[in-house]
Amino acid sequence: ENYAQELRDKADELKDLKDIQWHFIGHLQRNKVKYVAPCVSLMETVDSQRLAEELARQAVALRRTIDCLVQVNVGEEEQKSGCAPDEAPELLEAVERADGLSLKGLMTIPPWDLEAEETRKYFAALCSLREKLGGSKRLPHLSMGMSHDFEVAIEEGATLVRVGTAIFGAR
Repeated sequence: ENYAQELRDKADELKDLKDIQWHFIGHLQRNKVKYVAPCVSLMETVDSQRLAEELARQAVALRRTIDCLVQVNVGEEEQKSGCAPDEAPELLEAVERADGLSLKGLMTIPPWDLEAEETRKYFAALCSLREKLGGSKRLPHLSMGMSHDFEVAIEEGATLVRVGTAIFGAR
């Protein structure tokens, strides 16, 4: 899910289905962490130290651990969330230090208006960054690729793809 209140509502509606694992994939403002912290199993878009701190604070209060991916803006687009590649080491360390959080990898969203093959360089850049930051042992997951470019992402090393539109259709 990529809207905090919708995640909260869907998780509540489906709470009897114990095997559901919710991933949050949208930009999250700190004041909305309260909606996702009780139910999210993987927060894919940790893009700042302040967000990590608030997520950790609420995870500890809920006596749970939340798996996290650090979102990296490899395309360095001003309108996109995610830390800059050179800021990633510091953010990774902040997530690793935080009680209540568990670092699981990296995530990126390339520029939206590209053909699938044109996204390859962004996926390759994230894969290369992972190697510089400790490899798959430290960062086992790479979340990259969506419905229109997931095949290229998989070829470049994605372990998680986001294909909601292909499964559920456009919003």
